[in-house]
Amino acid sequence: MKFLAILCVRNEGAFLLEWLAHHRATGFTDFVVFSNDCDDGTDLLLDRLEELGELTHIRNDGPYENGGIQFTALKIADTLPVVRAADWILTLDVDEFVNVHTGAHRLPDLIAALPEATAITLTWRLFGNAEVIRFEDAPVTRQFTRAAPEVLTWPWRASMFKTLYRNDGTYRKLGVHRPRDPDPERLASARWFDASGRALDEKFRTGQIFSPYGRKNNGLAQLNHYPLGAMESFVVKADRGRAVHSGDMLDIDYWIERNLNTDEDRTILALAPEAEAERARLMADAEVARLHHAAARWRRTRFEALMLEEPFRALFGRLLMTPPSRTVTENAARFLIRRANLARRKDNSDETGS
Repeated sequence: MKFLAILCVRNEGAFLLEWLAHHRATGFTDFVVFSNDCDDGTDLLLDRLEELGELTHIRNDGPYENGGIQFTALKIADTLPVVRAADWILTLDVDEFVNVHTGAHRLPDLIAALPEATAITLTWRLFGNAEVIRFEDAPVTRQFTRAAPEVLTWPWRASMFKTLYRNDGTYRKLGVHRPRDPDPERLASARWFDASGRALDEKFRTGQIFSPYGRKNNGLAQLNHYPLGAMESFVVKADRGRAVHSGDMLDIDYWIERNLNTDEDRTILALAPEAEAERARLMADAEVARLHHAAARWRRTRFEALMLEEPFRALFGRLLMTPPSRTVTENAARFLIRRANLARRKDNSDETGS
């Protein structure tokens, strides 16, 4: 089977090889990577990896449609032969790592565990900062092993998922969290399962992007999400902007909602020997190694430059002052979710005038 991963990156060359090596070890056979407006040489690194036959690289330097950078990239991807030829597709970010718990920890093992599935939701497990300050050129999956609880009711973003789906024509367009534009004639046969093996109801076929709150959703697999990294890296990420809403600067609110460190989770390291061997194979190419190290140096230099600007210096100071986030109680989560549902119903009522 052909498993395709689609990725959009900007100024993330320091993390690219670990991400690529891990997902190759996990069972992905093909990669399409879009870059935009890179200053750290990520685009040059991707060019070299394409020359070596490791992936397909497309520069996505604009102009962008109303949906923004990522949606413009996915629209381009919809037209590519490598996308049409894939058996299974997953869109990812560079801070997301597929973590299969069943069998040999590879994608074919997950598919074998859910043979009826045409779509599998991979729910985020948020990994916190664990009070790491300095950026190190070392594997993210080894540095950051403190995570949110497996069962978490708040914040709502913690239950978002990405969708691994069979490319059988049921969905005709790629999406950030789930495939889009379903074929009405095929939709009834779509079988959605969560990554604990439970069949999901019909609403998941058309619009859902959150797993159900308050239960374990990762019995067979999860999506390790490392949105923060070291404090220095977060400042550089704030300078880059959000992946979807590129004009919005990341700030302490983003940090607090994701800096959960209550549990230890090293399960992804089950594939570490294979992933590290794959990374070493990539780094054996002298140009790949040179570009990787240049991207890591750029990240350190960029942080120092940002420390001369007040908004970023203030952000770094706040990160140093802010302790790890605490989870809210179940009763507090119910209160927040209930009010969110009331607000949504009010908005729907206002739109319909009823």
